[in-house]
Amino acid sequence: MISYEFPLNERVRTLLRLEDLHDKAEYFMASEDPRPHHAAIMALFEILDVASRADLKSELMQELERQRQHLESLRKSPAVSTEALDRVLGEIDQANGSLYQASGKTGQELRENDWLMAIRQRTAIPGGVCEFDLPSYHYWLHLDPATRREELQKWLGHFSPLREGLRIVLRFLRDSGKRTSCHASCGVFQQMMGGKLAPMLRVLVPEDLPCVPEVSANKYALNVRFTHAQGSERGKTFDQDVNFELVFCNVA
Repeated sequence: MISYEFPLNERVRTLLRLEDLHDKAEYFMASEDPRPHHAAIMALFEILDVASRADLKSELMQELERQRQHLESLRKSPAVSTEALDRVLGEIDQANGSLYQASGKTGQELRENDWLMAIRQRTAIPGGVCEFDLPSYHYWLHLDPATRREELQKWLGHFSPLREGLRIVLRFLRDSGKRTSCHASCGVFQQMMGGKLAPMLRVLVPEDLPCVPEVSANKYALNVRFTHAQGSERGKTFDQDVNFELVFCNVA
């Protein structure tokens, strides 16, 4: 099954984008080659842009606190392991503490790095980071891989509190829903929502089906339309029945 995640509010949308960018940066950073390290810096600049939302840190702290209170309410349940609960609560408290201690605007240290900002400015120009445009960057790309990686880790480390906080929030969100088997007749599925809307939906589709889901949703109705994923029919409605699984991700 291929899992497609659809955020249904701006907060979750931002967290998913940051998660994706962090995954890319860490993947490229692990390489020895300068070209993946260039890709890691490009991802770093995108993280800087996405994380610049003034209210992101406070929203993340509020969500962590909400989840902590929900977990505390489960302490008296005989089905809950006290040891596991304390471990998760410790993770939440540590993440919240790190966010609280992260003073100032997220990534401000990078914005004050003139060398990095010069590279960032040149990336807006197609092919603008050639060696004749930025000789010092060309020199950096020829440094020892371990030296480059050490600097990349230091720069990415400025976003560690956000990274840890969003990891916890998204983990709870993904684990909160239950899979429901659904059927899309001629590639179309609709379900009434009854005035409630989850923060995120997951649509799981068999990987051997050459179609992808498109989702539109509000508190009244959910619509899933499957479209052809390849060939000349790409983007058109997949006019076959599709059996898929749907997960409403909503932490209590």
